[in-house]
Amino acid sequence: MSLKTNNGLVKWIDYRLPVFTFIQHSLHEYPTPKNLSYWWNFGSLAGICLVIQIVTGLVLAMHYTPHTDLAFASVEHIMRDVNYGWLLRYIHANGASFFFIVVYIHIFRGLYYGSYKSPREILWFLGVIIMLLMMATAFMGYVLPWGQMSFWGATVITNLFSAIPWVGESIVTWLWGGFSVDNPTLQRFFSLHYLLPFVIAGVVGLHLVALHQHGSNNPLGINVKGPQDQIPFHPYYTIKDMVGFGAFFFIFFIFVFFLPNYMGHPDNYIEANPLVTPAHIVPEWYFLPFYAILRAVPDKLGGVILMFGAIFVLFLLPWLDTSRVRSAKFRPIFKQVYWIFAIDCLILGYVGAQPPEGIWIVIGRLATAYYFLHFLILLPLIGWFERPRPLPSSIAEAVDAKSGGKSSAAVAAE
Repeated sequence: MSLKTNNGLVKWIDYRLPVFTFIQHSLHEYPTPKNLSYWWNFGSLAGICLVIQIVTGLVLAMHYTPHTDLAFASVEHIMRDVNYGWLLRYIHANGASFFFIVVYIHIFRGLYYGSYKSPREILWFLGVIIMLLMMATAFMGYVLPWGQMSFWGATVITNLFSAIPWVGESIVTWLWGGFSVDNPTLQRFFSLHYLLPFVIAGVVGLHLVALHQHGSNNPLGINVKGPQDQIPFHPYYTIKDMVGFGAFFFIFFIFVFFLPNYMGHPDNYIEANPLVTPAHIVPEWYFLPFYAILRAVPDKLGGVILMFGAIFVLFLLPWLDTSRVRSAKFRPIFKQVYWIFAIDCLILGYVGAQPPEGIWIVIGRLATAYYFLHFLILLPLIGWFERPRPLPSSIAEAVDAKSGGKSSAAVAAE
């Protein structure tokens, strides 16, 4: 592949380090299905969120003190004394929430359009690993302000590992660096919270390599048949991404400037006190569905197994979904079940924010049962018995038919 430029310096560098050729291939000429919708913007948005978190986190780390006697005061120092420290902290704190919003939408888009199916299984696995690393990073970051919810959230969540037979107590002691959540715990969490975003960036790189190996999936879920089905990534999708970035930052900065604490917990503005337990200990909102699954079983070990199983089942998804058709556009039964599943996840999130008592226990158990029923029972059965609608012969045919107002299987499916 030749680099299209007359700049001698660029050619000299590229001959020795082909970074410009890589950019030209990956961001300019990269052939992409011509029918990608705005739902495909969320992958790029997730990358922007990661960059925001790394940059703001690096600056915040310059002013933060990972010590139980000073952590809470250092956060207040950032908010009050550091130039634009309040802005950096609000961008970082709300950035974590928006990072999860973007990634969850990205995952649900993949579930709807069958992006986990062959030959993109490893691409899907790497995406789930990124989500796991995000959860670990976010959990440790939530502990750093050393407020009441930080301390007690760390105590409750780390204690879960004690349910593991034989080695559980040793794991908890190792995580704590002692026999309770204290200064060694805070220092370990700060160190890992600083490190893991760079690990995420590395896995994202592998994710992109896997993506470029077989190309993006598309709303029709059919394979690219030839050049007529594709267009260059630039300028078509770079412009589309810019529109998505504009909409994202508009909503994001509404929260940063006008609702900065909306997605946080007020108890975290009270300094950690091991002698005073909050009335209701809850994690951040993006953990609430898994927290509801954890509490659905009265047995501690059973709850931990279900909670981790709720994520592990995503690794089995390429084999649990037995249908040969990727996109839900052509799968009428799967489409209905998909939306029931999406509602079920919202119910789990709401239940996770409620006290574990009364009707909420029953609702949480029913929602948890349906979560696993969806993956382990319904998906295999639907794949065997569902009769999908006919697929278009190519992406180009479907796009041309839609733009020209002609009838086709693809248009009828929509």
